Amino acid sequence: MKVFKFGGASVKDAAGIRNLEQIVRMHNTPDGLMVVVSAIGKTTNALERVVEFCDAGKEEMALNQWIDIIDHHVAIMKELGLQPGVDIRLQGEIPYDPNKSYDENYDQIVSMGELLSTQIIAVYLLKQGLSVEWWNMPKLLRTDNTWREARVDDATSAATIRAGWDRAQRPDIVVAQGFIGGTADGQRTTLGREGSDYTAALLGNYLDAESVTIWKDVPGILNADPRIEPNTVLIPTLRYQDAVELSYSGAQIIHPKTIKPLENKRIPLYVKPFGDPNAAGSCISEDGIGPINIPVYIWRKNQILITMRPKDFAFVLEESLSEIFDIIHRHRLKVSLIQSSAVTISVCVDNTRFVPDAMNELKQHFNVSYNDHLSLLTIRGTTKEILEQAKAGRTIMLSQTTRRTARLVVAENELLP
Repeated sequence: MKVFKFGGASVKDAAGIRNLEQIVRMHNTPDGLMVVVSAIGKTTNALERVVEFCDAGKEEMALNQWIDIIDHHVAIMKELGLQPGVDIRLQGEIPYDPNKSYDENYDQIVSMGELLSTQIIAVYLLKQGLSVEWWNMPKLLRTDNTWREARVDDATSAATIRAGWDRAQRPDIVVAQGFIGGTADGQRTTLGREGSDYTAALLGNYLDAESVTIWKDVPGILNADPRIEPNTVLIPTLRYQDAVELSYSGAQIIHPKTIKPLENKRIPLYVKPFGDPNAAGSCISEDGIGPINIPVYIWRKNQILITMRPKDFAFVLEESLSEIFDIIHRHRLKVSLIQSSAVTISVCVDNTRFVPDAMNELKQHFNVSYNDHLSLLTIRGTTKEILEQAKAGRTIMLSQTTRRTARLVVAENELLP
């Protein structure tokens, strides 16, 4: 069997869903096909605004945003020839509970995007004559209740999903949500942004898939973001370890947690363009051709650089590190770079809603300064000439260079060359 994952851009409208149908038809085999789908288009961002409005007590704005989301899905259904309220019953009320935390409400509301998209796609494929079943992943993929970053219970999830797949009457195609799971007491959870790739990898691992394919709006894995660097090069094959390095540096093409479940069972991961299904794309596997031999440019946007200094000049690096990283861990900051000197420690982190509370706690122990609106540029395979070109015309807030990798923290408005 194979696992296919379609991101939000690939199913952003009725044309995209029809294209998904054609791709599924091309690859439909008796061995079965697991189709993992993200929320439609920018639905996740829109649902995040619903959460923010609800949390701020702006009920009318939340409701208007919710209605816009439902109307968008209704329009797509009608274009596909589906009947809202008959083929699919849409939830009218926002699943918000003022007695729950922001993060728990986030998971209950934002998870609706995947539930909506997969129901629409499953019903559409069924009406096109395909043998299809819809899976409710919050009941199958068991997680803990770490809201917005749920940890998967592999043993329970693998057993449940394997049992579902091995049923005698299982259809040819299963449509399942990426990104979401559920707790033992029935609460929906999310696996972190871009977690649909991770879901696909887990399903591939649990079901001993022949391969996992992620369908994207790019030709495959490129050596740079084509929206930033105009002259990109396709990387046709690479090893698991290279993919891990790229993902943890901030490459958006692969979710950081995706590789391990596949590497554990040596399952190849393909990245292909949904606009050209016959294109070769890129393949990540154990048999990659070796280290990438071209420079790779990775931009990690929306960064904040936090620098800590001693209050009494009695700074002892070894003693302070555990304290600093305990605070960082508890506040769920995503660290992308660390640099230290005799009297300072600097960390570059994703600028999320958790940062202010973390900095407030850090300020109790250290003198803290920060710069925001930054981007982190990682260059793998750098040379002196490449590094000089990358620095030209940019304000470098922090620079870090090793034998083969350079990392530059620059102002967000200096992102483009």
